[in-house]
Amino acid sequence: MGCRLLRYQRGWIAALAVLTMLMLSACMNKGGNESSLLSVAEFQHTDSDDVLEDEADLTYWAGLSNNAASIKSNLEDIPFFQEWKRRTGVNLTFINPPLNQGKEAFNVMITSGNLPDMIEYEWMNYPGGPEKAIHDGIILPLNELIEEHGPHFKQFLEDHPEIDRQIKTADGSYYVFPFIQAEDKLRTYQGPIIRKDWLDELKLPVPKTIEEWHTVLTAFKEQKGVPAPLTILGNSNPLSGIEGGGFVGAYGIRKGFYMEDGVVKFGPMEPEYKEFLALFRSWYAEGLIDQHFATTDTETQDMNMTMERSGAAIWNAGAGIGTWLPKIREVNPSAELIAAPYPVLHEGMRPKFGQLAPEVGISGGVALSGSIQNAEAAIRMLDYGYGEEGHLLFNFGIEGLSYEMIDGYPTYTDLILNNKDKLSPSQALAMYTRASYFGPFVQDIRYLEQYYTLPEQKEAIQIWADTDASLHLLPALPKSEIENAELSAIMQEVNKHVDEVSLKMIMGIEPLSEFESYIQQLKSMNMEQAIAIQQQALDRYNSKVRMP
Repeated sequence: MGCRLLRYQRGWIAALAVLTMLMLSACMNKGGNESSLLSVAEFQHTDSDDVLEDEADLTYWAGLSNNAASIKSNLEDIPFFQEWKRRTGVNLTFINPPLNQGKEAFNVMITSGNLPDMIEYEWMNYPGGPEKAIHDGIILPLNELIEEHGPHFKQFLEDHPEIDRQIKTADGSYYVFPFIQAEDKLRTYQGPIIRKDWLDELKLPVPKTIEEWHTVLTAFKEQKGVPAPLTILGNSNPLSGIEGGGFVGAYGIRKGFYMEDGVVKFGPMEPEYKEFLALFRSWYAEGLIDQHFATTDTETQDMNMTMERSGAAIWNAGAGIGTWLPKIREVNPSAELIAAPYPVLHEGMRPKFGQLAPEVGISGGVALSGSIQNAEAAIRMLDYGYGEEGHLLFNFGIEGLSYEMIDGYPTYTDLILNNKDKLSPSQALAMYTRASYFGPFVQDIRYLEQYYTLPEQKEAIQIWADTDASLHLLPALPKSEIENAELSAIMQEVNKHVDEVSLKMIMGIEPLSEFESYIQQLKSMNMEQAIAIQQQALDRYNSKVRMP
């Protein structure tokens, strides 16, 4: 095993030579709070009867979350991962790619041929899909392994047949231990956020319609002197937040695939998308949208809101309201930050779209590589997260340290909610749990009940969930290797074209009169075939017919 690990590490280092500077940048994200964290070794909280004897040396590839990376530079140093190793008796060697460079590092790793034992990745986005990854020998089919060595996960799937159908390939192969959000209340966490104290000062209501939003943003700019009234993320996607239904949803579409009475559609190909582009084009010209929205990252968006350069955004209840409001109130104690409903065109209309995560997360799924030598040990380790003890560890951490069981309710301690070293709850959770992002486990609603400490956060998720998004969300649709390969090839070019044209039209670089030409270009890229593939997969999913 040692020779294989050494050979893997040498191959990994060589393959990532071109990313050296990126790795250095990732290490720069390491914060100065390390001394405030208790490791598993420093906190002997349980007897040894719950610890398995060391049975395997395994390697595990996964990226750091932004919250974790602000404190630690390696998964090995995070107390949660230390405890997971201790409880399962597996000696893990962690490999984490440079921060925010996971896709690039993954591609380099696959090309190098030097694979770790376990890989945490967005397997639905593998070229050709997970079925192709199995056929390529990159990952293993897990059916027999789960049957023999994964009792907790097996039982969960038996109890949740709808989820079971979503985590197989079209030929019926299990391929991943996924991140699961089985409860609807966990799946909505993002939407429009606005400065309520500014609205009150300007004697304006919380905006619901597109026209009211225009009035509010104009007032923020002209009467409050705000340079970027509306700020949205753009560094990973030029219109981040819009996909969930923000503003574009008012026109009855979303920026991506959705279904309408069982018929699959692609929003950017619908005529209403032109109306949305016209709206944002006019708002951009009027200076109502951050002029740098196409490249805005989370740090810039945070600064826009906390330094009062912006008065509205589309972001999360936790990382948005929960992070921004306390910081704003340090300077302005009377500040108010609240959720606004997803916009509609006319008063009294119900939002058709809004952010709603799928039950089975795209991120956080862990697969076993084709190079693994001890698959049984890996399965037992991953299965742990779906059992009772593992469920508590992944969601609440270490009893007596990050939570206490009070009247049967796992209650976070001050280490999480009132950290003496000024770690935010999201940062502390990222050290001792995986509850606030993703991983191979089932997320617990009791985490959210405590994580959202502000009344504004609790109200926000209720406001944002008041949509018809669930009627239009496509489930995870198993596809054949051929279908996945064709769909992936088409959408890679289509998404690039959609984003490029959208930006040009919003910024006034390209006239709206070119919209029909843009549609014809999408058709020439075989977008209609992509829709047909999704439709076929949806019909097959609904009829419960397995591919031969």
